[in-house]
Formats: sequence, structure tokens, C-alpha cells
Amino acid sequence: MTDASSSPVPPVTIHRTAYRPPEWRVPEVALDFALGLEETRVTAALSVVRDADAPAPLVLRGDALTAEAVRVDGEAWNGWRMDGPDLVVDLGDRTAAVVEVDTRIDPAANSQLMGLYASNSMLCTQCEAEGFRRITFHPDRPDVLSRYRVRMEGDKAAFPILLSNGNCVATGEGEGGTHWALWEDPWPKPSYLFALVAGDLVVNRDHFTTLSGRRVELGIWVRAGDQDRTHHAMASLKHSMAWDEQVYGREYDLDLFNIVAVSDFNMGAMENKGLNVFNTRYILADPDTATDADYDGVEGVVAHEYFHNWSGNRVTCRDWFQLSLKEGFTVYRDQSFSAAMGSAAVKRIEDVRVLRAAQFPEDAGPLAHPIRPDSYQEISNFYTATVYNKGAEIIRMMATMVGPERFRRGTDLYFDRHDGEAATCEDFVRAIEDGAGIDLTQFRLWYSQAGTPRIAARLEGDAASGEWVLHLAQTIPPTPGQPDKAPMLIPLRIKAFDRDGAAQDTAEQLVLLDHADATVPLGRFAGRPMLSINRGFSAPVIVDCARAPGELAWLAAHDDDPFARYEALQQLMLDTLVAAVSGEAAERGAVVDAVRETLAGAAADPAFVAEAVLLPSEAFIGDQMVTVDPDAIRRERLALQAAIGEALESEWRAILADPAPPATDLSPAAKGRRRLRGVALAYLGATARDDAPALAFAIFSDADGMTERQAALATLAHGDSDERAHALDIFYQRYRDNPLVLDKWFQVQAWSLRPDTVDAVRDLARHPDFTLANPNRVRALYGAFTANQAAFHRPDGAGYRLLADLVIALDPKNPQTAARLIPPLGRWKRFDEARAALMKAELGRILAQPGLSRDATEQASKSLVG
Repeated sequence: MTDASSSPVPPVTIHRTAYRPPEWRVPEVALDFALGLEETRVTAALSVVRDADAPAPLVLRGDALTAEAVRVDGEAWNGWRMDGPDLVVDLGDRTAAVVEVDTRIDPAANSQLMGLYASNSMLCTQCEAEGFRRITFHPDRPDVLSRYRVRMEGDKAAFPILLSNGNCVATGEGEGGTHWALWEDPWPKPSYLFALVAGDLVVNRDHFTTLSGRRVELGIWVRAGDQDRTHHAMASLKHSMAWDEQVYGREYDLDLFNIVAVSDFNMGAMENKGLNVFNTRYILADPDTATDADYDGVEGVVAHEYFHNWSGNRVTCRDWFQLSLKEGFTVYRDQSFSAAMGSAAVKRIEDVRVLRAAQFPEDAGPLAHPIRPDSYQEISNFYTATVYNKGAEIIRMMATMVGPERFRRGTDLYFDRHDGEAATCEDFVRAIEDGAGIDLTQFRLWYSQAGTPRIAARLEGDAASGEWVLHLAQTIPPTPGQPDKAPMLIPLRIKAFDRDGAAQDTAEQLVLLDHADATVPLGRFAGRPMLSINRGFSAPVIVDCARAPGELAWLAAHDDDPFARYEALQQLMLDTLVAAVSGEAAERGAVVDAVRETLAGAAADPAFVAEAVLLPSEAFIGDQMVTVDPDAIRRERLALQAAIGEALESEWRAILADPAPPATDLSPAAKGRRRLRGVALAYLGATARDDAPALAFAIFSDADGMTERQAALATLAHGDSDERAHALDIFYQRYRDNPLVLDKWFQVQAWSLRPDTVDAVRDLARHPDFTLANPNRVRALYGAFTANQAAFHRPDGAGYRLLADLVIALDPKNPQTAARLIPPLGRWKRFDEARAALMKAELGRILAQPGLSRDATEQASKSLVG
């Protein structure tokens, strides 16, 4: 098989309105694999049934495949032809047939990591979204569901373990040192859920007993030596299975559930039916090599992929425009699970931070799209924060509006109606409507309109009566292809407090803003009430509300909604920083006092306090400005960080003087204390205190786990002390043979606030341990670098050139990973003319490359238009 990028197909735009049901169904698929790293032979037998009124040829999609032979009902068949990459079989008047196709592929040459590919002498697959067509010819669309029977045979020494979907029904010995296994999956599934893994693996085995008493065998398969790092993943899987039964009533439906960890993987993980394939990053964890955040990531991703068994597999997508049907719903489910496993308040803060960092800029840029897009050129480009994270927020809004009991009735109805079907976003909304008894007609606009709504909130009081009202007005900015928007239905949780305690605080109310503007009565107050709005981040919107620093400080201390307290302190910091960047006088004292008061509650909830006292990111500060000034933002953020560090030095040192909990203690309280220690160290590191580097190095040296060690290394990486170089060398020498931990070494240097970071990244890209072949390593270096705003946006454009050079080099090898790194160049409209011109020039240089993939072409061309 040749790499697809060697013969690029001109981009074709696919439109949602062009959907037509398949003309042929494929109820049964039998696959026979003769496995080899350089050559794998595949025989596919498709039992096809005509589903069209008039005779139509059978069109089987292919990607860089050649059909070596075609048979129909067991006989050689000449009535076939190639139409570009696709195989067209003329079956005449037949309404049913068994079509067999022989293909031959080269997994070792498959650098795209889509289809069947080799990873460290192991064979594995990734078929979502359109990778199955790189294995064999097939309709390869999600609304064609089939039962699969898979036989694979290969060298027993090279591939002692042979895994696929469903249940292993037979095994045996072959000739010449080979062996074989036969797997059958009893549940119909689309081709994107097919999976095969063959290699030398060891397993961590366990079991789970369902509510109905059925025993499910569990296995996590990894390379030898990694087995002891899978226990947290196994515990997370069992917790997920129990939670899904309790909260959604969903039991697992096979007797076997396997997970395989793969080093080279474009995604985080894949929910293939009964055989989940994971990036090793989300399976392997122990205290020495994984941070608390890594442990949380393993737990959340394991849960996400397991929950897909129902929200994605048993009920799948009709077409790829419905991607958020499975992903948005499942992200909401995994967020709810993680909140139940730890601190719900901290989890909500983390989820909103991700949304604002990734999705809000997407909504405000040239790649803005609804969670149900109307068109695409390359579907892999729509695995976006909008589809996933905003999609989850839309599910959350429905749950907020109807409450948990009615939402559960709606989801039960959805699963019951569409089990075994390929459904649409509309099917889900209709099930919630019918199950919960609510009209969601206007709410459907969230599925079709892009952009982040802005809510203008203004308080008004009547001096005579003391009655106060809240005026609300919504606007939705224009986005590409959508210049004008209709008002959305926006659920806002609101509460008003009497600052002086003279009047009764109002009860929280859920306001459904369904017009361009509205007036909400708040009650009677002697003075201006303290407004708590969008509590719990009840809607993914931006709220503009004029507030005095004293109001924000009061809310940060007294609001009874944890997210609202966090939001008030963050807004106080943000207002101070934006004013300073804009050249206005900025009073830092209110921020310092609010941080001091928040720290007073550290003993009760250190995890929440750690999140609340963190300064907003440079990128988020820039999002508040008409024209982003990266250098001024960094200067003022560092100044405020240093001011807080110096003013509260005794508090930070006291936090660090309290010994860290053992790294093996993964309780929410222990993780919170370690998180707060990392924040304290960062604030001290921002000061000019002479002992700060030595303190960080001592913590680095004494750490009994990766959380403390990485926090100290990150603090040192921002400076130029001798301790910095020493720590980086110690870390490298200790972990140079552990790819996942070495990713952290690359990442922490790409995040550095030093002025020479661009040059450092350029040097690291030439390091012997850097490789373009591993997506994790590419993301660790370049993904971190593009998030380092001042470095990436260096005025001379060196950061832009560095990224464009990477995209050009990576695209022929792995277009999916290359394309996902392009969007930061597409935000050129937000920057000054000089930087904008430099970004556009690099986008143009990318587009000028001969043979550029569809993935990169779509991302770069849309980004250039802006």
C-alpha cells in the first residue's frame, strides 16, 4: 500500500443536505487476515442486500488500495472497475450477493496511523472516521451496520496475541510456526468500530459482575514491563461500568471487554466494540511517572470510551455530520462521572477552562462551525472542541432545564428507540422532548448556529420601592457563512445577594432567555445587590456585566456557588490585567486581598483554592482584547504574578512548609494539597527571591512522585538558574527510556517563559529523541509551543515559520496530526498588522506545497480566508 498523500485527491466538499440512505446494506462481513508487518493479505466477504428501488452498482470505498481479485457468490467476477480510489461492482439484477475482494497492504509503510498499521512490531488498527477503507473495500459509512466474523493468522512468535471485536470462538495452530484465532461480534456495528490487534503483549486481567449478575472478563493488554502501570486504568474501568449502571441503567452487553495500549496513536483512544485501543498516555500510570492530572486523564478517558458502548456503539451516527451525537453526549457523561469520583466543583472549573482555551477561540475564528456542521472536506478536521466540548455543554443545558429525573427518562427513551440504529442529533433532541415533556424547538438552534453568544447584563433599581431588576440582552457574533443569527434559548442560573445582610437573599432561579432581551425581577434590596449569574456555567456564553472590584471580591468570598466564587476572582484578575495591558492604571491591591482571603480556606478545600488563585492564561487575557498584544500581556501577567508572590510570600512558604502527601495517596484531598503546593511554588518562583530556584530544586530532588517533580521542574524551566539546567539534565537521564515521561521533558521546555524559547524549540526538534513518527512527541513539543503565546507570536515571525516548517514536513507522513496544528496560524485577524501578515504568509507557504493533503488544505485555506 502506498501512502495516500503520494496521490492526493482534490478536495471535495461534502454537504449534510446531500445525505441519501445507502443503496446496499451489508448485514454480514467475514474478514480473513494473513498477517505480516510488511505485507498483510486481506480477503473480505461482504454479504450485500440491495436497498434501492432501481438497480444500482455496488460502490465500495477504498484509499490507496488495489483489488487483486473479485468474486461474486464464489465465482470469479469481471464486472468490476476502479473509479478513482473506489471499487465499483456491477451486480446486474441481483438483490443479494456475497462479494469477496482480495487486497494486499503494507502496515509498516502506513505512517498515517489510519487503517491497519505497525507500531513497535505490533499490528493495530484505527478506523474512525474513514480508516477501514485503507484495509479493504467497503461502503465505509456509519449507517451501514454489520455483524463481523474475523479470522486472523500470523507468525506465532511475532504475534502471539490475536485480538478483535466481540468474542474469541476458536483458535488453532497453522503451518510453518503460525497460529490463528477466530472472533465473532454478535452486535451489528459500523466499519469505523472494527478493530484488530496482533503482537507480543501481556495482560492485566480482572472481572466485573453486572447488576443482572453476569460476569464480564476484563483485560488490559500492554507491552511486557508495563503491566504494573495499568492498575489505575483497570480500577477506572470497573468504576465506569458501575456508574453507568447506576446513573443511566446501562449494562455492558458482551462477556469480554479488552483494552490495548498503543504507543503510536493519533487520538486519545478509540471505542471499538469490545476492543478499545488506547494511546498509552491514557492507560499507563504510576506515582513515579504520572502526575495527578495524568491519573485524572486516565480515569476520564477510560470512562469516555467505555460509555461509548451505548452512546456511540449500540446507538451510532447516521453520518459524520452527527458526530456530536455520540461525542458531545459521551463527553458530558464522562465529565459527570469524573465529577462524581472527585471534586465536582474543581471538575467543573477544569471543564470550563478547557472550553474557554480551545472552543471559544475556535468559535471566534475562521474555523467556526456549529456542533452539527453543514459541510466538510475532510471529516478528521471536525474532531474539534466545538463538536466535543461545546457539544457536551449543549447536553448539559438540556439536563439543567429538565432536571435529573426527566433527563434520565429522555435518555432511556433515546436508547430504547434507537438501539441498534444509526441515529441523528434530532433523534436525541426529540427523545429528550418526549421523555422530559419539554419543547426544544428554539433550543435546536444550538445545533445549527456557530459562535459564542454574548450576554449583556445590567442591574437597575427603583429608589422608591427598593425593587431591583436584571436586564439581559443576547447577541451572537457573525461567523463564516452565518452573518446573522436568531436568538437562542439560553438557560442562566441566577441569584442575587444582599451584601449587607439587611434583606433576604433571593433563591436561585433558572432564567430561560429566549428573546433578544428580557427583564428579570430580582426582589427588594436596600442597595445594589450582588449578582451571581451563569452559576455553575449553566450556558457556554460570555457574560458582560459592569462590576466594581469590591463586588467581585465580595462574590469571590461569599457566593454559595463554588464556580461563581472562582469566576468572580478570575474576573477580578482579568479586569486588572486587561486594564494594565491597555495602559490604564491597574490597582493590584484588590486582587492581592482577594487571593489572601481565598487562601484562608485552603485547609478545607485545597483543590478549589488552587484553581481559584491561578491567574488567567495569556491566551484567555488576549481573548478579551480587540487586538492581542502578546508582549504586553506577558509583561503585565508576570508583574501581577510577582506582586501576588511577594505580597503573600509568607502564605506561600507556609503552604510549602507543610509536607506533601505521599504520591501514592490519590484521594481528592491529597491531590488538592499537591496542586496548591505547585501553585505556591509558581508564585514564589515569579518573585526575585534569591532562594526561589534552590527551593524549587529541593522540591524537585525530594519529590516522591511526578506531580511534585514536574511542578518544580516547570517553575525552574521559566528561569535561567544553574538549578534549571541541572534539573532538566537529571530528569532527562532518569526518564530517557520512558517515552511518555520524556514527552513531559520536551513539553516543559516548550512552555517556558524565557525569551529564547523559540530557539530552544528549534534545537529540541533536532534532538535525537524527537521524532515525527510519534504523535505524542509532536504534540508535546509543538502543541505546547503554540500554546505559549508570547513565544509563538514572537514579532519576527520565527514561531510561525517553525510551525509551518513542521506542518510541511509532517503532512506527507501523518496529515491528520499535521492539520490539527494549523489553527493557531488562522487567528491572524486578532493580532497587529505585522504579525497578521507573517501568519498569512506561512499559511500561504503551506498551501503552496505540492501534494498537500486534504486535511491540511482544508485547515490552511479556511484559516487564510479568515
